[in-house]
Amino acid sequence: MSDKQEIFEILGKCDITEDMLIDTAMELYVPHPGIENEEIARQVFKRELRFALSDPNLCILLYAATLLEEEGTSGRLPGISVQAYERDPVYLIADEVLGIAIAQYISGYKGMFEFTRFDQNKPGILGRLGPFMDDAIAGLIGGVSSNMYSRSMI
Repeated sequence: MSDKQEIFEILGKCDITEDMLIDTAMELYVPHPGIENEEIARQVFKRELRFALSDPNLCILLYAATLLEEEGTSGRLPGISVQAYERDPVYLIADEVLGIAIAQYISGYKGMFEFTRFDQNKPGILGRLGPFMDDAIAGLIGGVSSNMYSRSMI
């Protein structure tokens, strides 16, 4: 089994598929030199996503987010109740730190800006995920999206 299949098996337990990631990314797609239409953008994003997810370090960060999400919804995270966790309180910043780390790991500061765009707008599946997963997936989509736009200009 390849790394990509393994991480999608894990994400599948959170009801997240590759198609959902692509659909979510396309909700904030902006035509750009080299990716002038959404059909091309979908293909390029998918290629960049698969490339990013070939890195075991990235897969481990995403896996960590799934574990943190599970612990949060079960009330096993230190210092925060289940009720507070489900409200995603402003004092919980570890989720944001994880999302930013994922975006920056994939594509540096440009990825962080794309992460912010996705995190603030919460398109697609981001609007229904818990605190750690929405930021981890926003980081993944933001980093991959940033690479999609940057590499299209080469």
